[in-house]
Amino acid sequence: MTIDKTFDPAAIEARWYPHWEQGGLFRPARDNAEPFTIVIPPPNVTGSLHIGHALDNTLQDVLIRHARLKGKDALWVVGTDHAGIATQMVVERQMALHQQKRTDFTRDEFVEKVWAWKEESGGTITGQLRRLGASCDWANERFTMDAGFSKAVIKVFVELYNQKLLYRDKRLVNWDPGLKTAISDLEVETKEIQGKFWHFSYPLADGSGTISVATTRPETMLADMAVAVNPEDDRYKSLIGKMVKLPITGRLIPIVADEHADPELGSGAVKITPGHDFNDFEVGKRAGIKAGDMLNMLDAEANVIQTADGLIPADLLGLERFEARKRVVALIDEAGLLEKVEDRVIQTPYGDRSGVVIEPWLTDQWYVDAATLAKPAIEAVRSGAIKVVPESWTKTYYNWLDNIQPWCVSRQLWWGHQIPAWYGDDGKCYVAEDEAGAQALAGDSVALTRDSDVLDTWFSSALWPFGTLGWPDAEKPLPAKGGVGEGQSAEKSGGIAQTSTPLPDGPTPPPPPLAGRGSKLARHYPNDVLISGFDILFFWDARMIMQGLHFMKEVPFKTLYLHGLVRAADGSKMSKSKGNTVDPLGLIDRFGADALRFTLTAMESQGRDIKLDEKRVEGYRNFATKLWNAARFAQSNGIGASATLEPPVADLPVNRWIIAETVKTVQALDLAIADLRYDESANIIYQFAWSRFCDWYLELIKPSFASGEGADECRAVAGWVLDQILVMLHPFMPFITEELWHALGDRPNDIIVARWPMADARALDPAAAEEIDWLIRLVNEVRTARTGLNVPPGAKLKAHVRDASALTSARLERQAAAIARLARIELAEGDATGGGAAQIVVDEATFVLPLEGVIDLDAERARLAKGIAAAEKERDALAGRLGNPSFVERAKPEAVAKAREDHAEKSLEAERLAAALARLA
Repeated sequence: MTIDKTFDPAAIEARWYPHWEQGGLFRPARDNAEPFTIVIPPPNVTGSLHIGHALDNTLQDVLIRHARLKGKDALWVVGTDHAGIATQMVVERQMALHQQKRTDFTRDEFVEKVWAWKEESGGTITGQLRRLGASCDWANERFTMDAGFSKAVIKVFVELYNQKLLYRDKRLVNWDPGLKTAISDLEVETKEIQGKFWHFSYPLADGSGTISVATTRPETMLADMAVAVNPEDDRYKSLIGKMVKLPITGRLIPIVADEHADPELGSGAVKITPGHDFNDFEVGKRAGIKAGDMLNMLDAEANVIQTADGLIPADLLGLERFEARKRVVALIDEAGLLEKVEDRVIQTPYGDRSGVVIEPWLTDQWYVDAATLAKPAIEAVRSGAIKVVPESWTKTYYNWLDNIQPWCVSRQLWWGHQIPAWYGDDGKCYVAEDEAGAQALAGDSVALTRDSDVLDTWFSSALWPFGTLGWPDAEKPLPAKGGVGEGQSAEKSGGIAQTSTPLPDGPTPPPPPLAGRGSKLARHYPNDVLISGFDILFFWDARMIMQGLHFMKEVPFKTLYLHGLVRAADGSKMSKSKGNTVDPLGLIDRFGADALRFTLTAMESQGRDIKLDEKRVEGYRNFATKLWNAARFAQSNGIGASATLEPPVADLPVNRWIIAETVKTVQALDLAIADLRYDESANIIYQFAWSRFCDWYLELIKPSFASGEGADECRAVAGWVLDQILVMLHPFMPFITEELWHALGDRPNDIIVARWPMADARALDPAAAEEIDWLIRLVNEVRTARTGLNVPPGAKLKAHVRDASALTSARLERQAAAIARLARIELAEGDATGGGAAQIVVDEATFVLPLEGVIDLDAERARLAKGIAAAEKERDALAGRLGNPSFVERAKPEAVAKAREDHAEKSLEAERLAAALARLA
């Protein structure tokens, strides 16, 4: 087919993605091939593609397409998360449009409505991932609420309970009064709010005086249970153990010693409300207050209720918490105990979905003993069984797991995995996989009521690496016992660890494995690599490691790659309120999916956030257009698909050079991908395709097509190299490469399942490489000199050569035509005469280019000197600014960064102009 003059990404994308998916090409049958497995971080079923998704999934697709081209049994497990809170909110909002509430229906009726919504509207993001080009195994798409996965979730809950690693307890949680459920830390958004700092006097019970405390939440004093002072604070040592009589309630509470009290903050004395503050909860426990005895003064909607001791005055009961705050402050003031009120910026937690202030609330919830599960997870990373990239994140990982708290896994919702626990009228709790099992445990005489809560979605998604592969129906046989390194190795190739090493047994062994060595689970667990944002390292990645080790006795993945955030071009965090968010679908509409994918890959540098500039996307769209035009040029000159994977036989130095350059590119690209150096891998193929192939090789072989000399060899080599470029570029730019692959000739298969190029060192030719590299350096130096000295583009210059070696002289003779055409110079005999010439040194030879009559030499010297002075002046002014600590420390980070960029730019400009002036003899 003839390649169109205009490159139209939209038309190409619409054609090829359905072709790949319908042909089953994302998961070709390769049962005997080496497996390579990635699981997608399951996006919320309510979600839409944002730029973070685009980055995360592009990075995964690069690896999976590369593995597929390498001939591996590449599996990219795909699916969505049921997103308990988000999905329930969506459905309830829709119901509200019809004046309906969730409570108008039974639980089962409501859940049916959610399933109906999921079937009709829950696939938005999966369609958007297809637009990005994500080559997932859609034929086996999973959902965290599907029957098989739900079975795994329930089994894990029951097993952890029976192993005493999951239990019910009364503790503080992040309580969302708007949604009336506990939420995770990830669902809490902290905002800076202008608030107050109230200072109260609490009278000592013996009448000997008062003690001053300060608080940002005065209403919680209704449930105070202690006042804490630092044990080393001399002001209060004599008061430790004395009692305080609380204003309003009259409750007697002790003054306790605890290091939580900071002598430098406020008065140094802190009111302790263990039922409504996370720090106070720990202080209360250290003071000997049991969780069951901690006072609760709020209901699920954050209205004041009576505490267990019945001391809150009746006129405060039922008040909304912020109304209660006003009333408490007024009562304290009336009692003459309000010392002062300060304005203060308060770090206030909000529910990211409800938008209401989160309340630390004491309630009964289900918890996982995360500290026990964390121990093998720590060892997995320390031993090298899991390689974390970048390694700098391991310190954060260890710190969190070393100090991990019990994990609250229950949520007060209707949509989700309902907790498999039943409460008997005998006062006991029975946990089983179904009601029949619970009834068998309780006995027929006991009436059972099921726990109404559901499981946190992070609990179910923690099972993703093995629950999606058929566990527990097709369990994987346990590996041999023994610690990491015991009789096995943990070899790594770059960033992707190559190991199947088991870890030491967990605290309690899992159930005996079933048969199933040939199952998908046995073949694809552990996964090879997990790619995720660093922001879910604890919420998802670490929990997958804990659950995978506990139930599978092997790490869930061998390599964990943590990428940064995508930020605005100025480095600021994207947010809707700032109006600086980027819609990836909008970028795809304008520039094409390939351009966006290549941008994200090229800018992904380990350990750094991405400053996304639309100009970069436009630039890589230009790269795609350059490749498109190169293919059109090739096609118009009879260059087509190569018949072999091996390079053609070549005699011409330029062809031997480009073959060697291709092999070196394959070698470098393989290493960069193995090391997960995304930016480096993109740059390698970009530089080779744009500079080496398009700018130099095609230019160097053009005369062959005109003269016919060596044309057949050039066509064969050019076709082979172009094929290698398309295959190497395919993981990054799948659509344009597939289109050009077929446009250049009849193929036995699609490029998505083609063979990756061979990095055959036998194809390297040092002599040819040195000659063509010399030619390119010479042409570049001449072009730079011409541009710097304002030589008219059409002017042909004479060139006199001094001190040339025999090797250089031979090269000049062989490459004379190319030099004349590309550098627009003619080699002349003898030495240059007259004044005014540019001098260029390449290796041992000096090339003298007379300029008399070509340019005004005096005017050019004056222009360059003026330009140097101006550039140096700006450079020095910027250097002075950057050397001023006041500017660097006080200016906005983006202003400092801009000054550094400008300083570097002016420094280079001064050097460039100085070099041009120096070339004039």
